[in-house]
Amino acid sequence: MTELDKNIKYIDIEKTIRESKSKILTRIPRFAVKCIISIVKQDEINHILNKYSDYSGKDFLDKIIEEFNVTIEVEGKENLPENGKCFFVANHPYGILDGLILTHIVSEKYGRLKAIANDAFMLIPQLNPFIAAVNVYDRSSKAYVKALDDTFALDIPITHFPAGEVSRVYDKKIQDTVWQKSFIKKAISNNRAIVPIYFYGRNSILFYTIFSLRRLFLIKVNLELMLLPREIFKKRNRTVKVIIGKPIPHQMFVNSTSHRDWAQNVRSQVYNLRNMKPGLIL
Repeated sequence: MTELDKNIKYIDIEKTIRESKSKILTRIPRFAVKCIISIVKQDEINHILNKYSDYSGKDFLDKIIEEFNVTIEVEGKENLPENGKCFFVANHPYGILDGLILTHIVSEKYGRLKAIANDAFMLIPQLNPFIAAVNVYDRSSKAYVKALDDTFALDIPITHFPAGEVSRVYDKKIQDTVWQKSFIKKAISNNRAIVPIYFYGRNSILFYTIFSLRRLFLIKVNLELMLLPREIFKKRNRTVKVIIGKPIPHQMFVNSTSHRDWAQNVRSQVYNLRNMKPGLIL
């Protein structure tokens, strides 16, 4: 047994597929499952999670960033308000690394926080102190809705990617899809300012190529999502540049404009931040 094979198996692709309720997934041949495991870098991820199993929260984030030797350049730290009861919203170019970095930046300033994240992140117990899980596949779940409402009411910072998915190629540009409007409604009802944050960067050409081919052939299954763990390994030894904009008071979101339109307005403000500083770091 090699070092990569021992200890806890946090990510188990084969088990997930075999226990899936999807007939299509359960029919995937074994050689294809092994290929998926390799693409996802399951063994490498499990090795890293075991390596830092004694860390949690911000300490774990620090170790992961150190592990991948990622340099974070942040402009606009002075725009982080002293009162941290805000929504810290950002574009979503990477899918994993930007989530870790956003949480790192906010936790470094305020300590406690909650991150609105896909419930798949609950597979990483080291992040549990930060995660407010969102079941993106069952938005009607009353338990999830109540859990989120309770989270929004807390007097702590909340990080959020309103697109709900990683950036892809839309209108010949790598960008987020339309932002969901719920964070506007929750900002108003919970007296939360919104802090816009922009991440420079993108994923690999392979990621966008698979997405484009999938759309061309009308394949609904998000095949490119399998590449997201691989993408974080491709960011090893890289620099990630982040720009923080000025807080937007919740009183700004007047009823004369719909929550959906306000969400797209904030999205535009996030993307406009990239024009504040020259240079693009990928």
